Amino acid sequence: MTLNEREDSVDNNAASNQGTGDELPDMEALLDRPVELSLNLEDPCIAAFINGEESALKEIYNRHGSLVFSFCTRSLGAVRAADATQEVFLAAWKSRARYRPEAGSLPAWLMGIARFKVIDILRSDGRKPVSIDMTGSGEAASSHSMGSAEGDLRGHLGEATENAAISLTGERMLLAEAITQLPLRAQEMVKLKFFEDLTHAQIAERCNVPLGTVKSDIRRSLERLRRQLEGYQDA
Repeated sequence: MTLNEREDSVDNNAASNQGTGDELPDMEALLDRPVELSLNLEDPCIAAFINGEESALKEIYNRHGSLVFSFCTRSLGAVRAADATQEVFLAAWKSRARYRPEAGSLPAWLMGIARFKVIDILRSDGRKPVSIDMTGSGEAASSHSMGSAEGDLRGHLGEATENAAISLTGERMLLAEAITQLPLRAQEMVKLKFFEDLTHAQIAERCNVPLGTVKSDIRRSLERLRRQLEGYQDA
């Protein structure tokens, strides 16, 4: 079952399973906060960054630099990662007026810039895209070796595949980072649901909480995670 299918199932079931009143108030308060507040969209540091205050850029780097650096390292290797990370934040600083907090989270926007930066570096380095076997023969050939229209088509498809893989890597890293920002109980439930593939009933038993609590916590957690990913594809 895909993440979206599971999410739809959670949304459909949540309304009819509201728990038994044993939910922890602190967890409910955290998950019921408006998403905008939970993502620090009213954070004065973000407003200062958009307004061009250099001290805010340093703070933004301190908050999100490790995520961007890890993505660049995974995509480019350690040798190019440091320079690529600096280029990402320089590009973000130059285009800071384009960032709209209401359209997505700042980490997603930064990672979107990093995605394009990684792709540009790979192209400038002349790294070959993964070749694709379109004949079913099990043999792969680069577009350069074929020297034909078919080879050009394979090259374009290979590049698209590579770009999609880079994009997916960034999305997964954003999601993993976002999960760490959830309250601890919600983190555990999300991991049990999607990493260990437990049912809601199994999670309720494992965590010793009512079934309705599990469903509501997961539903609201998914809403927060979805919001954290917004802006990644639009950077």
